[in-house]
Amino acid sequence: MESKLRIMKINIITIIILITGLLPLASRSQAKSYTFEQLDSLQTIDKRNVIVFIHTDWCRYCQAMKKTTFKAKEVVKMLDGHYWFIELNAEEKKTIHFNGQAYSFKPTGNNIGIHALAEHLGSKDGKVSFPTICFLSPDYNVPIKYDQFISAPNFLKLTKAINRISR
Repeated sequence: MESKLRIMKINIITIIILITGLLPLASRSQAKSYTFEQLDSLQTIDKRNVIVFIHTDWCRYCQAMKKTTFKAKEVVKMLDGHYWFIELNAEEKKTIHFNGQAYSFKPTGNNIGIHALAEHLGSKDGKVSFPTICFLSPDYNVPIKYDQFISAPNFLKLTKAINRISR
């Protein structure tokens, strides 16, 4: 009886050690996302390019990117180490302050519309497609927009190509 109790205690301790040891890994399974309001202070600490992921809740390609591309270990490492990463829901209702301006939700019908900042950053030929990824310079110019699903390996290739161009 005593040896069974001892084995149970060892098993419980082992499980606790494993769980607590894996928690930091689980918390880094997705890139750290910031808000537009945080950008100015972040840029004073470390000037970086910014990647904005413009998405909606109903877009299946957006959701697929959240579940695959932005959870890939290499992408998380690259984003966390070299960029300020922002996720922008194009249907966000709150006002967002960015680069000295306030952007608000623009209704286009009953319970539908688009956020003015998503429109400002993501528009190509007057339209916004989902998902859209905007690559911003540290002074918030938008040199490149990519408006379709992109896999993790292709996202890494794209960011490397953009880094070569922007140097």
